[in-house]
Amino acid sequence: MNADMTQKATETAVTNEAKSAQPNKTRYHCYGKTMDPHSATAQFFINVVDNTFLNFSGEHAQGYGYCVFGEVVEGMDVVDAIAKVKTGQRMGHSDVPVEEVVIHEIREM
Repeated sequence: MNADMTQKATETAVTNEAKSAQPNKTRYHCYGKTMDPHSATAQFFINVVDNTFLNFSGEHAQGYGYCVFGEVVEGMDVVDAIAKVKTGQRMGHSDVPVEEVVIHEIREM
């Protein structure tokens, strides 16, 4: 989604590799997806607590889980600050930041 809550253009979806990925623990970030386990494109989230219920549990729609693809190694204070922003309803979506939150840069280490 763009900041105005419209769908953004994306590349082809990736195959869910959660079966062999790291577990969903604090600091790890994962692909966002729809109910289709192999639908991840541009969205991601960062675990701010351990979320073991998001791990792979079986090769079926609900069991694929969310694939971890990286870890926050610096700047967790920024992630924690983002996690504390006020959220609400916006454009048919719930739990959306009331004020726009923009990540300007992410670097691979």
